[in-house]
Amino acid sequence: MIAYIVLFGSAFAAATILPMQSEAVLVALLLSGAHSASGLVIIATVGNVLGSVVNWYLGRYLLHFRHRNWFPASEARLEQAQNWYRRYGRWSLLGSWVPVIGDPLTLVAGVMREPLPTFLLFVTIAKGTRYLVLAALTLAWL
Repeated sequence: MIAYIVLFGSAFAAATILPMQSEAVLVALLLSGAHSASGLVIIATVGNVLGSVVNWYLGRYLLHFRHRNWFPASEARLEQAQNWYRRYGRWSLLGSWVPVIGDPLTLVAGVMREPLPTFLLFVTIAKGTRYLVLAALTLAWL
């Protein structure tokens, strides 16, 4: 049970701006052979998607603070991100699993008011596929 909680926590944190590597935790747990591979993939996916929902939620309310000195992005950078999302739209959420760009992408989806059900669909497909492929490669290596 502890292993699942640790995996969930690392996957959740990895989807936020915190520097975490949930993939390493998943691989270690898979290599231990003590846990269900499908259970681990599901827990990692749920944790990572819920972490992305936090980003989406923050994005929904982020623009209220854009004229504050501490706001993390310039108007030009914010406009650039919004234009990029307008161009590629919800399909870009299939890249939400990619390190470095995936987390800001989920935040921008919130800024751009992507509906939550659509957001959940695309992000779950992206992140679930990543963990599934990683698990399959790890188990094939055994």
